[in-house]
Amino acid sequence: MADKGGRARGRLLFFPLPLQGHITPMLQLADIFQSKGFSITIIHTKYNSPNPSNYPNFTFIPISDGLSEKETSELSVFALASILNVNCLVPFKDCLSGLLSAESEVHITCLISDTVLHFTREVADSFKLPRFVLRTSCIGVFRAFAAIPLLREKGYLPIQASRLEEPVPELSPLRVKDLPVINVPNEEMFYQLIAGLVEEARTSSGVIFNSFEELEQSAIAAVRQEFPAPIFPVGPFHQYSPAASSILVKPDESSISWLDKQAPKSVIYVSFGSIAAVKENEFLEIAWGLANCKHTFLWVIRPGSVHGSKWLESLPSGFLDLLGVRGHIVKWAPQLEVLAHPAVGAFWTHNGWNSTLESICAGVPMICMPCFTDQFVNARYVTHVWKVGVQLENGLERKTIEEVIRRLMEGEEGEEIRNRVEDFKEKAKFSLGGGSSYESLESLISCISSS
Repeated sequence: MADKGGRARGRLLFFPLPLQGHITPMLQLADIFQSKGFSITIIHTKYNSPNPSNYPNFTFIPISDGLSEKETSELSVFALASILNVNCLVPFKDCLSGLLSAESEVHITCLISDTVLHFTREVADSFKLPRFVLRTSCIGVFRAFAAIPLLREKGYLPIQASRLEEPVPELSPLRVKDLPVINVPNEEMFYQLIAGLVEEARTSSGVIFNSFEELEQSAIAAVRQEFPAPIFPVGPFHQYSPAASSILVKPDESSISWLDKQAPKSVIYVSFGSIAAVKENEFLEIAWGLANCKHTFLWVIRPGSVHGSKWLESLPSGFLDLLGVRGHIVKWAPQLEVLAHPAVGAFWTHNGWNSTLESICAGVPMICMPCFTDQFVNARYVTHVWKVGVQLENGLERKTIEEVIRRLMEGEEGEEIRNRVEDFKEKAKFSLGGGSSYESLESLISCISSS
């Protein structure tokens, strides 16, 4: 394949972490490079493997992850990442050895791997293969991860309940409660995983981010000053390439036909992503908060998204009859289409980075309910830096939920937030159309082609 100038370009290898929030941006990035004339090979684990038929122009190569179906159903995200970093080293090395020794007209230019997959550095270095990394969080989160040794030294970590509301001046506007840590049995193993993530980026040929300068200007400037590897914010990826074909769960298309019947900006879209789960009592408060606010809503309730429940059995008896046509519940929704729909007036989200960025780019204000790790940082930036949403804090109560929904959907504050998010929507478009992300992508392509 050749670029627009007729020059043949090489083959790029991509290796995503096998979680929806990581696979989606990696495949979007691969699609961007394919449109620029590169050939694409996706190396992936057998667990959560993407569907090759959705990307007929890509080559897909599965490698063994050593995981049984029982193990994958029981493992936490943290444990999964730790095990893959051990189990995949030898299979990946064997795969790369075969690819690099095979006779091929297409030169393998470099590897682009997820920063969480630490083992790829050792393998790529052994073959002298240039390695770029994709960090799937916002740049503010990456900066916080890189600061963890300093945060431990200064006593912010491990987090103490008595200090939750304290500001962290080194990472303004974060508070102690916003720091991207996760409750795990072994804190040292978590710190080691994050240290590996940062080192994976530090020793790479470049770090690619799904973000853009106009959104994260100060965080980008700080990381560029503190970090040896070049930084390439080339997002938002989904604006180049649709995400639907990378989704691991089939969306319910009735979401769109239901939205078609609703008034402009009248619907609250509620979705907490592919991993986050809530307790049954929290689920009930969410249900009654939505019912009592009197606004229409589209609610994604993923099987397994309520602890101890398979699907809707935790809803109160008669709840669906009470709602009538004012609420629509699905197992999964085509999120980009939903956010782009004129009927959607707010997004109640867990603030995973993909969802946060998609909401900003669609000009939809957010109700923030972060559940773990980087989501707390994203929510703090949404509410206190970009000021394009409001946050539910200190537990879930139906009255608080009603109040927050009304703040956003009715009155002056909601209108101001809506105007700000529309402004960022326009900035995102500009960044791709000859602005900062366009220039950063051109710089990245040049860097990869000369590596």
